[in-house]
Parts: sequence; C-alpha cells; structure tokens
Amino acid sequence: MQTVPERRPSSNADISEEPATTEATPAGGDQLMVVPKSRVGTRDNLLADRVFQGLVVLCAVTILSIVGLIVFELLHASQPSLSKFGFRFLTRQIWDPVAEDFGALPFIYGTIVSSLVALCIAVPLSVGTALFLTELCPRWLRDTLSLLVELLSAIPSVIYGLWGIFVLSPFLRVYVEPFLARYFGWTGLFTGPKYGWGMLAAGVILAIMILPIIASITREVITAVPRVQREAALALGATKWEMLRMAVLRNARPGIFGAVILGLGRALGETMAVTMVIGNRAEIVKSLFAPGHTLASVIANEFSEAVGATYLSALVEMALVLFVVTLIVNALAGLLVWSITRGMPARALA
Repeated sequence: MQTVPERRPSSNADISEEPATTEATPAGGDQLMVVPKSRVGTRDNLLADRVFQGLVVLCAVTILSIVGLIVFELLHASQPSLSKFGFRFLTRQIWDPVAEDFGALPFIYGTIVSSLVALCIAVPLSVGTALFLTELCPRWLRDTLSLLVELLSAIPSVIYGLWGIFVLSPFLRVYVEPFLARYFGWTGLFTGPKYGWGMLAAGVILAIMILPIIASITREVITAVPRVQREAALALGATKWEMLRMAVLRNARPGIFGAVILGLGRALGETMAVTMVIGNRAEIVKSLFAPGHTLASVIANEFSEAVGATYLSALVEMALVLFVVTLIVNALAGLLVWSITRGMPARALA
C-alpha cells in the first residue's frame, strides 16, 4: 500500500478539512484509490454531542423539578393544618368540618384495606390469566383474549363506577354478601348490614381495574423466560404444573412482583370508581360490608365544598399523605425486589 504524503494545513486553514489516504488496487500497484478519513471528533460532532447531552440533562432536571414543585406546593398549602394538628393528624379518627377538627386515620385505613382486598382478588386472577395466555391457550384464540384483557385498562374509571352502582352492588347484596356472611361471618370480616356498597365493593372494582395491568406485564415477563428452561424441566420428567412452578414462575417472580406493585400504585390513587361504590363514611370498621372512605375519595368529594383555610389545608395535607404513602410503597417494593434479585443471574431477570 502506498500513501500519499499528507499536506500539513496552514495555521489559517479550516480544521474540518480532512486529508485523504490512497490504496493500491489489487490489479496493479500503480493505481491509487482515494479513501477519506472519518470525520469523528470534528467540531460539528463535538457540538452535536454537547447539545444532546444538554437536552438529556434538561429532561432529567425537568422531571425532578416537577416532583419538587408538587412537594413544595403540597407542603406550602398544608401548613395551616400541619401547624394546628401536627403528627396527630395521622392518628386521629375525627373528621368534623363544622368544628374544624380533622384526622386522616379513617381515610388511610380505607385506602390500605381496599387496596389489599383488590390485590387479594386480582393477583391470582392476573397470574392465572397470564399463564393461560402464554402456556395453554390455543394460538388462534390467544390474540383475541389478550386484546380483551388489555381493553379493560382503557375503560374510564367513571364507567366502572356506574357499572358498580347498577350491576355490581345489587349482585353483591343479593348473592355474594349473604353467602360470605353465612359461611365466613365468624372471621368478623363479613358481618353487619348488607348494603351492596362498601369496602368489599370498592375492592372488587379496584381488582377489575388493576387486573389488566398485572396480567399484561406478567405475560410479558413469562414470555421472556427462555424456552430451554421449560424443555429442560419436561425432559427431567416434570409435569406441566411442575414445569410452570419451577421453571417459569420461579424465574419470573421478580417481574411479577413488579407488576403487582404497579397495580398497587393504581389502586392507591384511584378516585372516581371507588368514590361511587365505597359509601363515603369516615369510620374504621372491621367488616368489609361497612362503608368507608379513602384518601382520594375524600379529596374528590369535599374539595369543592371546603370552606375556610383549615378545611382546605386538611384536604391538601391528605393529598400529601397519599403522595408519601405511594412513595413509601414504591421504595419498599424496590427494596424487596433488590433483596429477591440480587443473587439471581441476569438470564433470570430477562
């Protein structure tokens, strides 16, 4: 190979000018081919790199700024309530707008109980649906069922609320609640008057709303488990159930847990559907038949009627409590996921 001597640029020459190299063709040694050098590291590329880096940093700072502004506004607007009630706001059961005496414990209780009821119903159904769609469902039916499951998440929450009022509540009052009271009333969870609306109805509505989220993510996680693990389990003599339990669910459990946490986040903040079926009563009752309240439902119900700085500040502090509860739940979920997945190979986390 012959190389044409490079011309040294003068001090005033444009640094973007690139020297060229020549190579001899295979046919002969006297013909040369000009090959331009790469433009990597030129001034234009460095400028584009700095612009891209600045845009990415700006996006990250924007997200942090939005979260910071939300926290600042919640703290600022809830100062009258914070100064008047302090930490007792979280432990008091009184909610008296006339006397301006407020406590958030019934709403925290209602939020946690309704979300746990929803998870108890939705998680087994979601995992079972995902397993059926990925492992047992015929191919010609799989796409249709998957589309129907995902369509559940596109229904507005107010439609769920209307369906809960006119369909779910009468069904629970006539068929489900008498059955639960007869055979499981000894637990104390299914006692008292049977209204059809209350904590149980809210939990069922939330379960239906979070089911497509958990099922869709669980299906993707199960699909990502390598096929060779299924084949290896079957080759060792495992049954279909043993293969699913040991080779599929065990490797997919971190992803399934993440799907459950996403569903829990949806359940904690759901407003309209829960407001329409939970009964909206600020009290703590063991029975799931009794009406209740959640943090989101009390804000939706009473924010437009709030009169006075303390009343409005108490509702804003309720929003702050909901924000903090959601943050704690996600932090604990991340910690648990880390504790489960830290010893697993990367293949198991696919």
